[in-house]
Amino acid sequence: MFQTTFQRYLTMIEQFLAQLPWDKDILNQSMSYSLIGGGKRIRPVLALASAEAVGGNPEAILPAAVSLELIHTYSLIHDDLPAMDNDDYRRGRLSNHKVFGEAHAILAGDALLTYAFEFLADSGLGQPERQLRIIHEVAVAAGKVGMVGGQVADLAGEGKTLTLNEIEEIHKAKTGALLTVSARLGGILAGGTEEQIKALTDYAQALGLAFQIKDDILDVVGDSETLGKPAGSDIRQRKATYVSLLGLEGAGSQMHAQILKAQSALKLFDEGAIFLSELASYIEQRQH
Repeated sequence: MFQTTFQRYLTMIEQFLAQLPWDKDILNQSMSYSLIGGGKRIRPVLALASAEAVGGNPEAILPAAVSLELIHTYSLIHDDLPAMDNDDYRRGRLSNHKVFGEAHAILAGDALLTYAFEFLADSGLGQPERQLRIIHEVAVAAGKVGMVGGQVADLAGEGKTLTLNEIEEIHKAKTGALLTVSARLGGILAGGTEEQIKALTDYAQALGLAFQIKDDILDVVGDSETLGKPAGSDIRQRKATYVSLLGLEGAGSQMHAQILKAQSALKLFDEGAIFLSELASYIEQRQH
């Protein structure tokens, strides 16, 4: 059941991406290289599943859901740059800047971010009030108090001993903000009640922390071939992580607690959110 539903969402996303017009100039090549280069598509999947959980039609919000993948991809291109994480591989292939050069990688990331807001402004997304609300929320989640601000805090924490609360606050912004707005996007655009949107928010916030803890664990126990990117980069960059603070066992316990918290937040939906509950289990069990 889970895999069937997951594949249904993936097919919708990949078909939408495949039909986008890509010119043959170097900017379009660089953008599409990273965007079409695979990935778990967790953020758009989360948006589509949240829309369905509140009784909406996921296909009706597809452009907005895909915009989240464009924003995520832009962030990965920039994260891999020498000035940031300096990673040569991403999703099992050379990083964007290793193929197209640093300047074009920066510009491709910039273009993907702005392209995302074209999709968020799509005239077919339904009620303008909901759409305006989502455009604002996505901008906040991706910006200085969300993903970008979290990345800045992460850089500032390199080489320092941080408390568990400090690490958690970094990752609520760096990873959690975009995952949280993904669930809210689906719920809001599909006409969910405020109670349903709150439940999706609580779910996604816990899911975001679990996702990041799993990343921290995989950076230690995973191998580069499976991960599709260099393993051990957190250690090399002396980043403060859940594993560096709590050890593998402690980090695993923290992750599991967040998974249970996420699943508990879905009680409001009864059987309408079975996929979202199973998605949380998938996040915990993933190997890349």
